[in-house]
Amino acid sequence: MNNTFKTVASSYISISELMLPSHTNFSGKIHGGYILSLLDQIAFACASKFSGNYCVTASVDTVNFLKPIEVGELVTMKASVNYVGKSSMIIGIRVEAENIQTGVIKHCNSSYFTMVAKDKQGNSVPVPGLIISNLKEVRRFCNCLKQIALKKERDLHEEIFDYSSIETIESLKKYNVSIELN
Repeated sequence: MNNTFKTVASSYISISELMLPSHTNFSGKIHGGYILSLLDQIAFACASKFSGNYCVTASVDTVNFLKPIEVGELVTMKASVNYVGKSSMIIGIRVEAENIQTGVIKHCNSSYFTMVAKDKQGNSVPVPGLIISNLKEVRRFCNCLKQIALKKERDLHEEIFDYSSIETIESLKKYNVSIELN
């Protein structure tokens, strides 16, 4: 059993980057893939800082693109550990974009990455326990527990659901699909 505990605050990390024309997609907004790359970097840094180990991305549980990011805006990402398991951590990340001319800040993205701590041989290693010190941290931890339970339920559903049943096939007819099974 791990006897080391660290505060959520000890995991806090933020990065800021000016969005350049080279970061845009075909519509002139900042490319979502570029933002995903930055999200993965800050999740790694946050998890590694908290655990004291090299960390890998196990899953990207949620990425909500709320508002587009424009060229010339200053993007700031803030990350913290919201949950810890034995060797895993769920990192919550908030993305804000600031118009540096007007000072207006908008919330553009919320993301949750599951990271796993590894040793030099690539084996999973224990992470410190989490000291929760306020109700916001309690809420975030509880939300992670719900997310984990939903993921387990989804995996179980995948194992037991009968996709070939007549009922399933018939239920698909109410959607925008044409069923042409061979």
